[in-house]
Amino acid sequence: MTINPIIALIIGVAGGFAIALIIYFIKRNTAFKLISQSTKIAEELEKNAKIEAENAKKAALLEAREEWIKQKRLLDEEIKERQKELRLEEKKYNERLSSLDKRLDSLDKKETALAEQEKKLRNKEEELLNKKNEFDAIIVEQKNKLAEIAGLSREEAIARLREELISQARQVAANDARLTIEQIKLDANRKAAEILSTAIQRMAVDYVSETTVSVVSLPSDEMKGRIIGREGRNIRTFEKVSGVDLIIDDTPEAVVLSCFDPVRREVARLALEKLIADGRIHPGRIEEIIAKTAKEMEENLVKIGEKAVLETNIHNISPNLIKVLGRLHYRTSYGQNVLEHSIESAWICGILAAELGLDQELARRAGLLHDIGKAIDHEFDGSHAIIGANLARKNGEGKIIVNAIEAHHEEVEAISVYAALTQASDAISGARPGARREMLETYMQRLSKLEEIANSIDGVSKSYAIQAGRELRIIVEPSLIDENQTALLATEIAASIEKQVQYPGQIKVTVIRETRQIAMAK
Repeated sequence: MTINPIIALIIGVAGGFAIALIIYFIKRNTAFKLISQSTKIAEELEKNAKIEAENAKKAALLEAREEWIKQKRLLDEEIKERQKELRLEEKKYNERLSSLDKRLDSLDKKETALAEQEKKLRNKEEELLNKKNEFDAIIVEQKNKLAEIAGLSREEAIARLREELISQARQVAANDARLTIEQIKLDANRKAAEILSTAIQRMAVDYVSETTVSVVSLPSDEMKGRIIGREGRNIRTFEKVSGVDLIIDDTPEAVVLSCFDPVRREVARLALEKLIADGRIHPGRIEEIIAKTAKEMEENLVKIGEKAVLETNIHNISPNLIKVLGRLHYRTSYGQNVLEHSIESAWICGILAAELGLDQELARRAGLLHDIGKAIDHEFDGSHAIIGANLARKNGEGKIIVNAIEAHHEEVEAISVYAALTQASDAISGARPGARREMLETYMQRLSKLEEIANSIDGVSKSYAIQAGRELRIIVEPSLIDENQTALLATEIAASIEKQVQYPGQIKVTVIRETRQIAMAK
């Protein structure tokens, strides 16, 4: 049978509605269940949160309490440390107070003592013033008595005394002026003699044969003509290039070289010997040989200087000074080789420094360089000591060495003990027996003459020439010569020696006056 669509629709709608109601009730029950469960869960969460909050609060309180306890402990320790420091400061303060109290007590005692001393001094001052018044009264009384005895008034006595004092003062002034004039004359004569001796030594002419002349032997007299050359061109070239005078005279088989410069003269001698041995003598060859010999001499000077430095064990010397030291090998002083004298002085100076506990190398350096100016003294003005000091200063030597060089002849004041040692070593090396050329007879005559001059003076008891004639010691009678006359006597004897005696260097005159009183206890 056929169902009506409308009925079917109604049935469908009703069925759908019923199904919807069923679904609605089912979901509602499910929702109530979910709500109930959610409420329980929320209540449990709230309860747990309260418990956790209580626990967190308790933990925070505990932590805060622990921090408080920790800070309290730190504060207690700091308070204890501060209290300890305060106790120490209090102890120091108390000690200072105690010290100040002691000082105050000491000052009080000193003040009391000073007051007593002041009181005593015032009493002594009053006593001295009273005594002075008494002395003044006594002096006035004595003056009056003297005036009565002499028959002169006070003004007359003062006038006469003034006249006598003026007369004595004029006499003393005249004597002083005379002595001053004589001393000036002596100094002027001595300075003039020094200047002349320096000039003679530096500007010596040809006739001083032992210091400015060299002799060259020839194989035969025919060689003289070859040396002269055609119209004298060879000898002119030789003299022009070498700077040395070549003297050809009647001396058989020999010619003479003359020059004030010993190094230049030695170069000329060696060059001439080479030319003679070679046989080829003409201007070109002469110039070549002299130039070659001069170069060899420069090298030889350095070797000689280095040998001297090594021999004396001295270091860090300028190469220029080493070369100049080599030039001293060809220089002599009174027949004594200056380089050997310098080396000997260096060792003597070092020995003296060792005895005194001083720097031996510094002393040897001063001794070795003290006469270095003699190598170039013909090239500059002034004494060899000043020239050598300037050379050493330019080549980096220290102040002590420079002063030792320029003071070794007392031309300037010594600033160190090394200058005195240098002067002493120079004198010892030059004065030792056999060091310088001098005949024994002349030496003995000079010593005898020195003692004779001293013994000729009235009041001289004994005289002794010592230190190889470098010092004259004179002993006078104290009853005949007083203290003031000894200085004048020494000056007079020194002046007489300068006039009557020929001697190298200087002579020191020492006058000794001694009074002895002897008593016997029985």
